[in-house]
Amino acid sequence: QVQLVESGGGLVQAGGSLRLSCAASGRTFSSYAMGWFRQAPGKEREFVAAISSSGGRTLYADSVKGRFTISRDNAKITVYLQMNSLKPEDTAVYYCAARAMGPTSTGAGQYDYWGQGTRVTVSS
Repeated sequence: QVQLVESGGGLVQAGGSLRLSCAASGRTFSSYAMGWFRQAPGKEREFVAAISSSGGRTLYADSVKGRFTISRDNAKITVYLQMNSLKPEDTAVYYCAARAMGPTSTGAGQYDYWGQGTRVTVSS
């Protein structure tokens, strides 16, 4: 069982930056692929970024490529999402997810554990 707790959300002006953190529990964190997803009001949850267990492979949604960076520190059992050049359309609740088996994936259904989410609001 893995528990995930996100932090770092908040209100920021367009063009600003935020760094989200996802602290995990459990001894097997280093073997899990990790992902970030987001859900805006009235919309479905969508993929944002993912990282392999070793950190050697990353995936990004086209909408955030070049602006967001996912990383992980297995020693601190934490995954990060650095978000730069934020836009109002990035406003959403951001969720961290862990995949126990398999490589990085963009599909929400492939992830086994989810955090409660952290809200990001970008004002114009």
